[in-house]
Amino acid sequence: MSVRLPAFSGLTAFYAAVRHGTLTGAANELNVSQPAISRRIAALEADLGCRLFDRTHKPVQLTQQGRDLAHVLRGSFGQIEAVTDRLRKGSRQGVVTVSAPSGFVGSWLIPKLAELEADFPEVTIRIISQEYGDPERSGDVSVRFGLSDSGAAGEARVLGSGVFPVASPLYLQRRRGSAGSFEGMTLLTMETARRHWHDWPSWFSSQGEEMPDDVRLLDFNSYAMVVNAALAAQGVCLCWSGLLDDFLESGAMVRLGESETHSARGYYVALRDGLAARREARAVCDWIVARGSEAADSG
Repeated sequence: MSVRLPAFSGLTAFYAAVRHGTLTGAANELNVSQPAISRRIAALEADLGCRLFDRTHKPVQLTQQGRDLAHVLRGSFGQIEAVTDRLRKGSRQGVVTVSAPSGFVGSWLIPKLAELEADFPEVTIRIISQEYGDPERSGDVSVRFGLSDSGAAGEARVLGSGVFPVASPLYLQRRRGSAGSFEGMTLLTMETARRHWHDWPSWFSSQGEEMPDDVRLLDFNSYAMVVNAALAAQGVCLCWSGLLDDFLESGAMVRLGESETHSARGYYVALRDGLAARREARAVCDWIVARGSEAADSG
């Protein structure tokens, strides 16, 4: 048989009055008027069918029934306060949000998530994937693509500067392409972001060549889509040093020759809150920088 509990507003008003010793103190804590506290306590007494305060004395005193209820509430509210504090601290300290371009998330970060989670078992990693042109949603740790920003305190480059072409072995087999020739190839590109990216015309120009007339350009609006198309054997894409290492090591992609150029643009990581960033966020940021440096050194 269930017991109908009193209104929570009455219990909180009574408990606040007990702790502060006055209705005025309770009213200030709960941000209501003193008459409102009186009405809530009166309603609680009517519901329980007993007096909680002996109003014949000045100041008022608790009755035995009031002392019994106050004793129970002190333990119950104490437990609620302790759990609430732990949950709030956990929600603030146990979650680190990483925001990054979709290509970086899909090609570099997701393949390393198991390792990241193993190194930070007490931290929940939350990832925000951003497409080019989307409104910026800064995470605790933010990765961006572009030129170095000398005004960004603590910003570090994640990957190397080398840019080279890669493709699926299945695509090369089907097209019967050679490592040194792009004749008749489909080149996957991001024309919509050309001025913020390194595209095929500038890459060929860096090699002292002109882009072949018979290539076909297949345009996408995100680098994640470019990489997916390359993995699906739809063409050749440009790769930043270290970005697609997991696919190259597994053989899902192969590099076309040894030619590469170097770009001032790249992936940079920084802490949203700078020196005030939480310990967990700083640790995750350092982990990304370290893993990126390993990839650049091995390249």
